Amino acid sequence: MEEVVLRLKELLFLSVADIEVLSVDMNIEIVRVDVQCTKVGAACPGCGAWSTRVHSSYLRFPADAPSAGRRVVLRLRVRRFRCRDTVCARRTFVEQIPGLTRRYGQRTERLRSALTSVGLALAGRAGARLAAALGMSVSRSTVLRLVDALPEPEVPAPRVVGVDEYATRKGRHYGTVLVDVEARRPIDLLPDREASSLAAWLAQRPGIEVVCRDRAPFFAEGAAAGAPQAVQVADRWHLWHNLSEAAERSVAQHRRCLRVLMPAPAQPEPETPAAPDPSASPWPTGHRFAGRTRARHAAVHALLEAGTQPTLGPATARHGLAHRQAGRRRREAGGPVHRPVAEPVICSKGQTVSTPSCPTIPSVSLSRPESSAGRRHPRRRCASANTAVSTGGVNTASANAWPATSLHIPAA
Repeated sequence: MEEVVLRLKELLFLSVADIEVLSVDMNIEIVRVDVQCTKVGAACPGCGAWSTRVHSSYLRFPADAPSAGRRVVLRLRVRRFRCRDTVCARRTFVEQIPGLTRRYGQRTERLRSALTSVGLALAGRAGARLAAALGMSVSRSTVLRLVDALPEPEVPAPRVVGVDEYATRKGRHYGTVLVDVEARRPIDLLPDREASSLAAWLAQRPGIEVVCRDRAPFFAEGAAAGAPQAVQVADRWHLWHNLSEAAERSVAQHRRCLRVLMPAPAQPEPETPAAPDPSASPWPTGHRFAGRTRARHAAVHALLEAGTQPTLGPATARHGLAHRQAGRRRREAGGPVHRPVAEPVICSKGQTVSTPSCPTIPSVSLSRPESSAGRRHPRRRCASANTAVSTGGVNTASANAWPATSLHIPAA
């Protein structure tokens, strides 16, 4: 059994010293490893004094790198020691295992290093997806926090520096970006684009030999004041950009000259529109309404040629055509359509109202019914078109073409 534990210790914690594996428990998803430190004492992180006086102990459960697709969690018992230095501000402290744990850490150092490498390569969201696929479940915010906790790398003194501006808010706030041209990596960001800020930054780095910049005057003044030994070079992009702007302005100023030199384009001959085919029908052949529409069209024109009355009422009724449909067909053919026009009037008692004439309908006389004797008649509203006359419960509505009718309303 001891040989198995030693092999597990060599397999899981090869680079970690002073640690002992007590037991291993595993299931289909997770592997739990009981470990403890074998040192007698620990050094105080405040004053560095060595202490062997144990105050208490407790369990920590840091997550470790996955093994064979399973999550690994350590069950680590750590001790709290008393500091022997009476002057030290720390009364107690907890031991830390180098290469395995850190203060307030929830992950081992190798798991933390793996997640940091993923974050540097893929950033937050994509890094979190890849970590989950590798068995290291973590959020994108944690990946970004691990990357942000990395110390700033030591940048060697550059020899060729590129200077340009960047915008935190375009048109309002600008800063200065400095790039190592040989390494093709940004070095520093300045909060403004003043000549004094650039001169102070260059003065702290006397090894700069070449300053590559755009044609801004404040960058020229700052480079001359901060690095007088350096050669100032205009970068290629700004040269081409300035050349294209100058060419565009020159072409815009001489646009009239260019118009004179260019020949006028030949005017194309106007095309004669084709004459419409009088036999063409708006209804396509084979349409379900095509035959019926053509038949009704022919019936309306036959009635017109036969000299039918303008109202087309009886004739269209015999041929199965509606009055509005016949009128529309007649308007399309260019014939006149007679419509009675009259203004509605308010009729009082004892008045007579005349309606438009039509010889086909006889006159109608309305009188007071006997059953309504002794009651006052309501106010009557009559109109020549679409008129309803109410007399003691009698309601009569007229059509669009009423006959020449006299409506006599007797007094009460």
